[in-house]
Amino acid sequence: MQRLVTFVASATLLAAASTLAVAAPHPEWRKGAHIAQSDWGRGQPVDYHAHHLRAPPHGYEWRQVDGNYVLAAAATGIILSSIIANQ
Repeated sequence: MQRLVTFVASATLLAAASTLAVAAPHPEWRKGAHIAQSDWGRGQPVDYHAHHLRAPPHGYEWRQVDGNYVLAAAATGIILSSIIANQ
């Protein structure tokens, strides 16, 4: 029983640690620039209501990448807005 409790506690801690993003600067993320496909692909879609972000225009999507938020066109990767975390 103690092993099970230890396992569940460890799994919970690992899951929580994996969801924490380390903020990394992205000075290249400016309005009108393109977000790299690798950045877009590893970014997580964001519920803009839950994160108090403005509603994305049609065809755009908020993503959280490296602790930052970026609003870009889903089809082209053209950036409309970004919120870069402070280091």
